[in-house]
Amino acid sequence: MSWIQGLLAVASGTAVGFSLGLIGGGGSILAVPLLVYVVGVSEPHVAIGTSALAVAASAFANLLGHWRSGTVKWRCAWVFAVSGVIGAAIGSTLGKLVEGQRLLFLFALLMIVVGLSMLRPRKGGGDKEVRLDARNAPRLVAIGLLVGGVSGFFGIGGGFLIVPGLIYATGMAIINAIGSSLLSVTAFGLTTATNYALSGLIDWGIALEFIAGGVAGGYFGRKLAVHLSVSKTALNYIFAGLIFAVAIYMLIRSSS
Repeated sequence: MSWIQGLLAVASGTAVGFSLGLIGGGGSILAVPLLVYVVGVSEPHVAIGTSALAVAASAFANLLGHWRSGTVKWRCAWVFAVSGVIGAAIGSTLGKLVEGQRLLFLFALLMIVVGLSMLRPRKGGGDKEVRLDARNAPRLVAIGLLVGGVSGFFGIGGGFLIVPGLIYATGMAIINAIGSSLLSVTAFGLTTATNYALSGLIDWGIALEFIAGGVAGGYFGRKLAVHLSVSKTALNYIFAGLIFAVAIYMLIRSSS
């Protein structure tokens, strides 16, 4: 591996880490294209396996940072993550039986609906004191299963769906949903990475460089997220804007 490829891996990891730290999502959607088209990983399966490991590690580093900032609602996060892993196992099994490319158009439309829901004004900007209780626990389990299933079926990290899912299930503030979502992103990524590692489909050298960049990018992403959380709408607009951009990309890709 050349030093130029190494620098590109670090730079790509920085972009992914920044996205994860800022909005809790975008890791897998960004990582695979960056590894293939920027870093130069020629084998798509190796790019997927390497990105899964790198995104999981970057998400974990960002999770620790958000924990130190006090933005993670651990009990809610654990219920959602465990449910999501079960859903991901089911979804990935079904995904092997269905041609997923045919559903990219519908998935992109789903993301547009999610983005629009994030723009809808919410009273008070969310509850920063939310706790796991008998009312929100069933919703966390149900939505966790659904989001995990979709993530597993389409082979994505799910961060763009986890954050809105946590908000819908509990009414928590978006900064708490971003911090809490990273536990699920880590769990989903490790599940995929383990599967690919057992098949020898991870480039460990590139993965380590990608992770190093992700830790650095995540630091700045977290700082910006905490700063923007003072505003009741700034993070929502950024999150929705990125969702729309990814959805448009997927619509173009599905129609080509």
